[in-house]
Amino acid sequence: MQAGRLLTGFVCAVAVRIAVAPSALAQVTSPPPNIIYIVADDQGWKDVGFHGSDIKTPNIDSLARGGVRLEQFYSQPWCTPARAALMTGRYPHRYGLQTLVIPSAGTYGLPTDEWLLSQALKEAGYRTAIIGKWHLGHADRKYWPRQRGFDYQYGPLLGEIDYYTHSAHGTRDWFRNNEPVKEEGYVTTLLGNDAVRLIENHDAKTPLFLYLAFTSPHAPYQAPKEYLDQYQSFTDPTRRTYAAMITAMDDQVGKVVRALEKKKLSDNTIILYQSDNGGPRSAKVTGEVDMSKSTIPADNGSFRGGKGSLYEGGTRVALVANWPGHIKPGSVVDQPIQSVDMYPTLARLAGASLVKNKPLDGMDVWPTMSEGQPSPRKEVVYDIEPFRGALRQGDWKLIWQATLPSKVELFNLAQDPGEQVNLADENPQKVAELKQQIEAQAREAVPPLIISGAIGVVKSVLFGSVLLPTEEKALEAEP
Repeated sequence: MQAGRLLTGFVCAVAVRIAVAPSALAQVTSPPPNIIYIVADDQGWKDVGFHGSDIKTPNIDSLARGGVRLEQFYSQPWCTPARAALMTGRYPHRYGLQTLVIPSAGTYGLPTDEWLLSQALKEAGYRTAIIGKWHLGHADRKYWPRQRGFDYQYGPLLGEIDYYTHSAHGTRDWFRNNEPVKEEGYVTTLLGNDAVRLIENHDAKTPLFLYLAFTSPHAPYQAPKEYLDQYQSFTDPTRRTYAAMITAMDDQVGKVVRALEKKKLSDNTIILYQSDNGGPRSAKVTGEVDMSKSTIPADNGSFRGGKGSLYEGGTRVALVANWPGHIKPGSVVDQPIQSVDMYPTLARLAGASLVKNKPLDGMDVWPTMSEGQPSPRKEVVYDIEPFRGALRQGDWKLIWQATLPSKVELFNLAQDPGEQVNLADENPQKVAELKQQIEAQAREAVPPLIISGAIGVVKSVLFGSVLLPTEEKALEAEP
């Protein structure tokens, strides 16, 4: 009898485990695929050839022709939260990275109790590498990539550097495996060359996860002359440079693809390419370098807004995925998928365990990407902050600015993808439903780390000293 109860308990425990974390026990592809995840920085939705751009991106377009385009793929509106969502499979408001980005003087980072995609894949037997921008914590080494599951690291830790000096505010930000590196070269080219070397020297018996995070085309807008010369017909100098930066990056994508082919790894490699967020449409959000006297060159097509906003232009980004024999060439998925979905999807393909991570917000969307099955995602959480939030259910999207004077906007994206007609007044019940969902998410949020950090800095300055006019100034003010 006791043995029977023990057996029954064991069976129940296994059943619960399968129900809670099916991806942890998913069948692994044999052998598991190499994963090359390429991220552009601040690239507009339309600024790829396959979306009709006048910017040349033949290599990215080739990946799209040979794979799948996700036409309703959502990321976060800023660099840091976008990268955090990808690495954790969880919404950034759960760990305090939902607001703005980690500034160059910021002391915080992605909390170390989050189990990252790099850690899950490394534990599954992958060699893990990050080449490019990190932007998830730099002031303390506990936040650095090598401490977060990456076997190899090369590139910058900050969110923005000069493309030739590799510096920000006079400090060089260029590292290999935690050690500072001083070298010459254009950042995009250096990152591409290093990715090629990594692939060339990789032991094909071990699956590879390469997170190739270009800094391009983020400001400052800088490009080599050979690429600028390709856009002499562009009359606006900033748009010309921006276009040249994207084409330079596209060339490096092509070199990576050819390196995989030469190494005979292509057939068992999934390549994904996306921008981290929508392209900026205001100089206020291009970065720490002042761009107020320049035009802002990114093009998000017909979508409203850009980087930093909760409109589609700030959060809907171009994504392509390519894996010969596993993804139908030239396929298009026009259903909602979010960046947090990539974690469980890739973990499933890799046979990685999901035991160590916190509850994921992401969903396994591989059947949608590979077979065009309906997306399991019925809700898109654009962002949840103390002062604003946005959420989509089905075709309905609510943007709620909670700071006074408050503002509520309701859009039907099926009828109005450009978000031009606010339907809030005509649909009070739908507004109430979506507000309730945003409130539910907000109750699970932690305060933004940037706000607590900023308050600490401001408090020490404003409340830690006394400012009175000098005696000379005081005499001048006397009647």
